Amino acid sequence: MAETTVNVRYMVDDVEAAIEWYTGHLGFSLLSNQAPAFADVKRGSLRLLLSGPTSSAGRSMPDGEKPQPGGWNRIHLIVDDLPAEVARLRAAGAKFRNDIVTGPGGSQILLVDPSGNFVELFQPARH
Repeated sequence: MAETTVNVRYMVDDVEAAIEWYTGHLGFSLLSNQAPAFADVKRGSLRLLLSGPTSSAGRSMPDGEKPQPGGWNRIHLIVDDLPAEVARLRAAGAKFRNDIVTGPGGSQILLVDPSGNFVELFQPARH
C-alpha cells in the first residue's frame, strides 16, 4: 500500500518564523515557501500547511471572525526518548506548556510553536 500524506493546517503569525522552527527543531523539510502568506513543510507522511494572516485561510469568516493560531488541537509526534528530546529542545530555547505527563499509554509533553500552536511529543509505554 502506498504511503498516504496527511495534511494539517496551522494558522501562524509569521510564516518565516514557523518554517525555521519546524525545520530547525523538529526535523521537517521545506516543500514550498510563499511567505508571508503560506508555506508547507513535511515530516514522514505529515504535510503541515503554515498559513499566515495574509493567506486565503486567514481571511475573515462571513460573521467577521478571523482564524487565529493556538487552541488545543495539535499534531502528535512519536519520539523514542522523550526526556532526551525535551532536554535537546529546552537547550535550543524551545518553550513547553507543561512538564512530562505519564499515563498508561505512555508519556507526553506539549511543545509550543512561535505562534502558540501545540505539538505533542509522545513516547509510547513499553509493554
